[in-house]
Amino acid sequence: MMVSKEKVAPSLTVIEPMKGRIPLDLKEIWKYRELLYFLTKREIQVRYKQTILGGLWAIIQPLFAMVVFTLFFGRLAKMPSDGIPYPVFVYAGLLPWTYFANALSNSGNSLVGSANLISKVYFPRIIIPGSYALAGLLDLFIAMIILFALMIFYQFIPDSCILLFPFLIGLTFLCAVGVGLWLSAMNVQYRDIRYAIPFLIQLWMFVSPVIYPVSIIPRKYQWVLALNPMGGVIDTYRASILGHKPIDWLLLGISTVIIVIIFVGGMYYFKKMERTFADVV
Repeated sequence: MMVSKEKVAPSLTVIEPMKGRIPLDLKEIWKYRELLYFLTKREIQVRYKQTILGGLWAIIQPLFAMVVFTLFFGRLAKMPSDGIPYPVFVYAGLLPWTYFANALSNSGNSLVGSANLISKVYFPRIIIPGSYALAGLLDLFIAMIILFALMIFYQFIPDSCILLFPFLIGLTFLCAVGVGLWLSAMNVQYRDIRYAIPFLIQLWMFVSPVIYPVSIIPRKYQWVLALNPMGGVIDTYRASILGHKPIDWLLLGISTVIIVIIFVGGMYYFKKMERTFADVV
């Protein structure tokens, strides 16, 4: 009996940047949808594993921040709040900002934290930062309970502009993922990024209208605030939920364009660097 000495060549998967206008293969993402679901579920479970308060931490962070900001900026500094009570004003801004900050921090460090998975098996790497941003949405929805309680206490009834709320959540998600793609890809190459992310988030909050209204900025300079993608989004969050003023469509439009640019640019950069992740991470 003769035994063949031919060797079967091992299969090789080559990761290359996608060519085309949009560097996102939706069919491939759909193919690995179960992995996206598993990573999102794992992130939620790990976040609150062996914790006493569990999901209450999603409420505690923005709630205590609201109390501190109300005491120092609302009571002591007398920060204006567009004629509405400062606690509900600042919490309506903290709600999207807390989600954005946490999603950005987690997605920015996601590739380095998943080094073992990346180096062993192929899958669309964009799933990793995306799963961290998706997991943070649960905290956002839990934290909304306090906002509803404040609205009932201060007798705020939303109008038809509340229908923009899902669109605003989508914009915040895209912004967090877009910036997260840039930071996570750079973090693989330059580990200094993980130390810069908290500093970036801290500075970003103070240049966003979280603790102050857009109205304190002269009208002719308010478009500059929109260059900060979260500027127009946070202002529209308040206007759509509280209904205390008309929505500034120009501000929202500029922020939306900036977010799309950041997201598409982040995908291009992420795809360009993706082939080196397994070797460097």
